[in-house]
Amino acid sequence: MPTLYLASGSPRRRELLSQIGVPFHIHSLPIDENVLPGEAPLAYVERLARAKAQVALASLGQDRQAVALGADTSVVLDGRILGKPLDREDCLATLRALSGRTHQVLTAVALASHERLTCRVVCSEVSFRSLSDAELAAYWASGEPRDKAGGYAIQGLAGIFVRQLQGSYSAVVGLPLCETAELLGEFGIACWQQV
Repeated sequence: MPTLYLASGSPRRRELLSQIGVPFHIHSLPIDENVLPGEAPLAYVERLARAKAQVALASLGQDRQAVALGADTSVVLDGRILGKPLDREDCLATLRALSGRTHQVLTAVALASHERLTCRVVCSEVSFRSLSDAELAAYWASGEPRDKAGGYAIQGLAGIFVRQLQGSYSAVVGLPLCETAELLGEFGIACWQQV
């Protein structure tokens, strides 16, 4: 029976994986997350998800039953990746750019075993209503956006900013559950409904 290792320190990914009834261990290792020159956002998230899974699997040694799950999420506006905010001003500038507009959230999920590596990318579109400077300042003061891609958490306070979502809510949070369950099944790992 395969043993699943989550190559992420994200509490949101832990919660989402637990939500679908999959037993797993945390095994997260740091990787270089810098965007390569000329790298497209879709290629970036796919590369990082694959790298996270591969690095975690390699560090587990020769355990033939090990399967590592890596994931990465990026917020994209006008073809540009909006990373985690550097500081208050960076966060407010990012949220002002998202205000009243539609942006993409790309989430890649990769599974790696000693036999194979498979990856899927999900694209969701998120539309924000217009946001006031007072709302943005209050949101920053809440502490929520400090470590979030694009400077917001849809599952938290920023849920009130979202006018419309087309795609996968769980992917915007950090792990596309439908695609993840399909990949896990391909690797012989059952979710709750398959037990």
